[in-house]
Amino acid sequence: MSEHPYSALTQEMVMDAVESLGYYSDARVFPLNSYENRVYQVGIEDGSPLIAKFYRPQRWTEDGIQEEHDFLHDAEEEGIPVISPITKDGSTLFRHKEFYFALFQRRGGHAPELSSDDDLELIGRWLGRLHNTGSTRTFKHRPHIKGSDDIKAAAETILSSGLLPDDYRPAYESLIRDICAHTDQQYSGELTTLRIHGDMHTGNLLLRDEDLYLVDFDDCAQGPAMQDIWMLLSGSREEHRQQLMVIAEGYSMFRPFPADELKLIETLCTRRIVRHAAWLSQRWSDPAFPQAFPWFASHRYWSEHLLALREQLAALQEEPLSLPVF
Repeated sequence: MSEHPYSALTQEMVMDAVESLGYYSDARVFPLNSYENRVYQVGIEDGSPLIAKFYRPQRWTEDGIQEEHDFLHDAEEEGIPVISPITKDGSTLFRHKEFYFALFQRRGGHAPELSSDDDLELIGRWLGRLHNTGSTRTFKHRPHIKGSDDIKAAAETILSSGLLPDDYRPAYESLIRDICAHTDQQYSGELTTLRIHGDMHTGNLLLRDEDLYLVDFDDCAQGPAMQDIWMLLSGSREEHRQQLMVIAEGYSMFRPFPADELKLIETLCTRRIVRHAAWLSQRWSDPAFPQAFPWFASHRYWSEHLLALREQLAALQEEPLSLPVF
């Protein structure tokens, strides 16, 4: 392969891939905001534009991508507002040269207001229904979310990348050890897992009029329901409690709210912080990343990263949030 995974993915190749499925492009190809994969809006002659998603080579297996698509179709069949891939000749995943790709209908909208109880309650309702669907099967080829193991693996990626300044290394290693000692305690015991979205932040929610779409299932995984809930929280600890109560009100209309998983919130938050830095470290050779994240790999970034981990260590030592029983 070329010097980086997407160097061969030209506009002409994008059009060729789309046209190989019988859709004829009008040559209007616009890249959309995506770094892990490459996503384009492709104009179609005598039709509405389509969204073409080209999966990063060697990230997922074909079976892993197909499980993402199957989850979307399962959710769609249950009336859940997702954007599932277009089926062509019985398939949703296609290959053009070295790239797996899929096509989607275009949907517009804006991020919901998480300060609005109405929006939070609506999201809670759809998450309850999504998790009901997610519980009907088990992922075999997608990641299974873990606590300390995921944090340790991400930390090792950072330490081996050469991007962490040497003078920060001892403090970083010490922090990771202390963090994992606490996450081991919080992530112990029996844990119910199911197919989840995995990356439920506001950028992956589209609200248009009264319609809310759950989008971008690229990080779907087998994990605890709380992973799809905690990322909707913002503000102070007391604000978190109030937001969780609103989400739980909607969620519990369709499925018991996983109050026993509230203890996982700080572990899952810490996991995300460490894994995000590991992701940037791992992808730094892709030219799109230095352009999009120019502040990464600076002393200031790593200083702030260590500060965030210290704050998480303190949060892990606090009593978990608790809510009334639903």
